[in-house]
Amino acid sequence: MDKKDEIISMQLDLIRQMTERNIKRLSDDIWGDGSAAKPKASSAEVKVDKDRPPVSTDTPSPKKSSKEEKGEKLPEKEPIEKLLSELDGYIGLERVKDEVKSLINMAKVYKMRHDCSLPVSDISLHMVFSGNPGTGKTMIARFMARVYHSIGLLSKGHLVECDRSGLVAGFVGQTAIKTTDVLKSALGGVLFIDEAYSLTNTDERDFGGEAVDTVLKFMEDNRDDIVVIVAGYTELMEEFVDSNPGLRSRFNKYLIFEDYTPDEMTSIFKMNCKKGLYELDEDAETEICKYFEGAAARSAAFGNARGVRNTFEKILSSQADRLAGIENVTREDLMRITAADVHDALGEEDGSK
Repeated sequence: MDKKDEIISMQLDLIRQMTERNIKRLSDDIWGDGSAAKPKASSAEVKVDKDRPPVSTDTPSPKKSSKEEKGEKLPEKEPIEKLLSELDGYIGLERVKDEVKSLINMAKVYKMRHDCSLPVSDISLHMVFSGNPGTGKTMIARFMARVYHSIGLLSKGHLVECDRSGLVAGFVGQTAIKTTDVLKSALGGVLFIDEAYSLTNTDERDFGGEAVDTVLKFMEDNRDDIVVIVAGYTELMEEFVDSNPGLRSRFNKYLIFEDYTPDEMTSIFKMNCKKGLYELDEDAETEICKYFEGAAARSAAFGNARGVRNTFEKILSSQADRLAGIENVTREDLMRITAADVHDALGEEDGSK
């Protein structure tokens, strides 16, 4: 093992030791407070989010699911107050937060009227999320699944994430089967279709249209226990919804995810540091702020929160290179990120190296 590998190993040991002392578990979600775990992939194409912290409640699910029939215990509902507090803790997304709170209020009233045997309008909970990559669309989709489960509109509250490759097959008749299998796995929760426009922007010989028709039929047949969220770039999602009259009639709620500001990206970076038990020197934080200002101005393709994560990893690699030249590395050394680490990692990108 060379010196750099040794330094990285020491960093991992430090994090593990602190975790054993009941420090908050690290989360892959870099936007919020990390209370919702990111789903693990069940296959190369479909990812199911099943890992949520259980919260005690006596409220039963609205109807029996396949898991209940098999005697398996479903995830317990989380208090809506806890979920709203978590939502407020997410960095940025102010416009989305307001929209989500309105959706929650509408759904709560709908459920209360239904439980009181009062007439209710036929509301659609299906949504269109539009915006650039890395703006939190998947995170909010996962959050909405938990919210609708808490209110009692979904029996499980999990998230199934897929894209075109998870729905479309290469031969006649196979796409409907493949898509139906994905839909069944999402029953009781939310199906999140990323880059949904790729299902309809191809030629007539493509099977994407078959997948869309299958999704629409399943939504109609199981309207009481599934929510479908389609996501992608704003302009392309408008074209997607207009490509089929059934899509326009069922997807009438739009959430627009704006790019993160440099200040918000800096806050996300500092949250990563906090979770990883790293401490930023003051001049290092100044360098990072300048970098995010330049990155946002240079290119819209920076990647928002994903770009922040990549930046964080580059700086950690630079820190490891620096520590590899130190004979006796201390715990404080492992936690410290310097301006030199930032400059060495990012200097070429901002033109200063």
